[in-house]
Amino acid sequence: MRLGYNTNGLAHHRLTDAVALLADEGYQSVAITLDAAALDPYDDPSDLARQTAEIRRLLDRHGLGRVVETGARFLLNPRLKHDPTLMDPDPARRAVRVDFLRRAVDLAVELDSGVVSFWSGILRDGSSEDAAMERLAKALGPVITHAETRGVRLAFEPEPGMFIDTFNRFDQLDQRIRHPLFDLTVDLGHVHCIESGDVAEHVRQWGSRIANVHVEDMNRGVHEHLMFGEGTMDFPPILEALRSVGYSGGLHVELSRHSQMGADAVRRARDFLTPMLD
Repeated sequence: MRLGYNTNGLAHHRLTDAVALLADEGYQSVAITLDAAALDPYDDPSDLARQTAEIRRLLDRHGLGRVVETGARFLLNPRLKHDPTLMDPDPARRAVRVDFLRRAVDLAVELDSGVVSFWSGILRDGSSEDAAMERLAKALGPVITHAETRGVRLAFEPEPGMFIDTFNRFDQLDQRIRHPLFDLTVDLGHVHCIESGDVAEHVRQWGSRIANVHVEDMNRGVHEHLMFGEGTMDFPPILEALRSVGYSGGLHVELSRHSQMGADAVRRARDFLTPMLD
């Protein structure tokens, strides 16, 4: 495993500065959240190409792994967080999210990242379970086709509060998708928060499908990303489970509400996790 960090936890840093900071602090992988001023897919194409090439050179220079994350809060709608989504009842609004994910796939190729991570969104219109699942599967069609064309793995993240929130819900969606490039982002805190049983057991069950991992501390039943030591998670058996299934990608710290702590949060997370990884 490579110790990594999600740039949504360094939102007040230039992306170049964030990458350099993480390299200097001993991180080995970066989860790049596409956002305003952080490889915004809607920037002028020539300027975006320049920025992307610069970030790729920086990542390569430091030998950093990388995945592309798509959880920016207000990039698509400045007035409403995480809107629109793949669950929107309006096909035109769903198409906005689909277009964003296709652009993320293209940027993953340019960054030499083989993984794009994303989630479903919240179901807001009261559709039946079956109708909502069919809506989501249909919306994913063009994203999967584009990912297949570009050779990029899609890592779907079950997220508390969203339509696909548990492994069971993911399994139902997976039965409809059935594609070799459609896999999982596992947020270990989310598993602790919402699933029954041990996190390590879930990791072992889904190990072959894990393309990306997020990590933070969390309490059961409360979806709040906490600094390590502030929640109730037992990390050694979880990390051992990841080793046992052969996971070799990034273990990406996700502390999106700790950007004001910047480098201090980066160091505290590193100091907590590194002894267990070693």
